[in-house]
Amino acid sequence: MARLLVLKFGGHALATPARIRIAARRIAAWRKRGVSIVAVASAPAGLTDRLLGTAAHHTSTRSHRELDRLLATGEDRSAALLALALEALDVPSRSLRGTEAGLIAAGEFGAGQVTAVDTASLRDLLDQGVVPIVSGFQAARADGECVTLGRGGSDLTAVVLAAALGAAECHLIKDVNGIHTRDPRQAVDATPIRSLSHDQLLLLARSGARVVHAGAAAHARSAALELRVYSYRAPLTAGGTRIGAAA
Repeated sequence: MARLLVLKFGGHALATPARIRIAARRIAAWRKRGVSIVAVASAPAGLTDRLLGTAAHHTSTRSHRELDRLLATGEDRSAALLALALEALDVPSRSLRGTEAGLIAAGEFGAGQVTAVDTASLRDLLDQGVVPIVSGFQAARADGECVTLGRGGSDLTAVVLAAALGAAECHLIKDVNGIHTRDPRQAVDATPIRSLSHDQLLLLARSGARVVHAGAAAHARSAALELRVYSYRAPLTAGGTRIGAAA
């Protein structure tokens, strides 16, 4: 199989039709270079909170099962729209829910823990030249129920899939151009960090930095998986922060 990258598009990267088209063009550009792509889609920025707010109008108690099913629709929406945008570029693609992509989890609703990945369906699509677009943030339990993986769980989806598939790298595409010394949305003196070790990233994630999900950072370290964090506006091969790259 050709060199494989897993590209995770965050909520801001898929927030508008124009940004979805930008994401599709990025995938198409990698394919023109002979690279196979698996994409992971987050819900559009703000949609998960809006869904939670809508749910609050309809119940006085929390049905965790129904909330998980509701919240998972945000990622499903993004995955389907990204697949449609790719089809418009004549790039064969298929959207897959986390349950269809082979992600298996245990635990309670709203706090699923990925325990295994069956990559057969993804490998079949890749062998056919199809780009799988996986809904992030969700997986299937042994009882067949869909469970979500906690806020920011699409990062974890991408890292787990990249490790299971033996991807060369996993790219986390966000609204900031990499990891900075401070939040660049709040501090004008924030300085970009060009490279980090896995241990440095994990320390940042566990200390409250919200650029990369802490569970994703831990899994990347365990799998020795190289990460690249950058903005949806970044050039194809430049910019952002590299994590775990060989010196």
